[in-house]
Amino acid sequence: MIGWLILACEIGFWIFILLGLFVRYKLRQPTLGAIFLLCTPVIDVLLIAFTVIDLRNGAEANVFHSLAAVYVGATIAFGKSMVQWADKRFIHLFGGSSQQPAQPPRQAYLSRAKKERLGWYRHVLAGSIGIALLGGIIWIVDRPATTDTMLGTARLWTIILLIDFIWSFSYTLWPKEKAQQ
Repeated sequence: MIGWLILACEIGFWIFILLGLFVRYKLRQPTLGAIFLLCTPVIDVLLIAFTVIDLRNGAEANVFHSLAAVYVGATIAFGKSMVQWADKRFIHLFGGSSQQPAQPPRQAYLSRAKKERLGWYRHVLAGSIGIALLGGIIWIVDRPATTDTMLGTARLWTIILLIDFIWSFSYTLWPKEKAQQ
């Protein structure tokens, strides 16, 4: 059940984003478009609330309950950049801009290193939010025997962040001598 809810929230997130941008640029209603865009955090709050309710009603925590926190952490950390990405494309399609969205240039190695570090910082933000949500859910549900899976997810996420750190900072710590072309 909770797995389907996560899927529905992801679909709802993109529906509100696309609807907000469509209303903003195609229908030329920027205020109404902003309202649709501002509804996306409500989806995150509802997902966490339904997760807590499901667990409080006796469900044993599984990977999907943990994914709810992971999903919310990721949407908070990466949501703004995803909306900006979609916004640039909608301006081109519906906003009257004749310019194509700029393609990222092939980057010199140092700018690639900076990009990788910034990506890791966002991953840390997503991880911190997700782990805090996992801890909060465990505390609210207050049934340690049934929420062990969530602690395992927090541990796994920490390991993934450490691996991501090594990967992301390898561009800074061991730069190539020539810039990438």
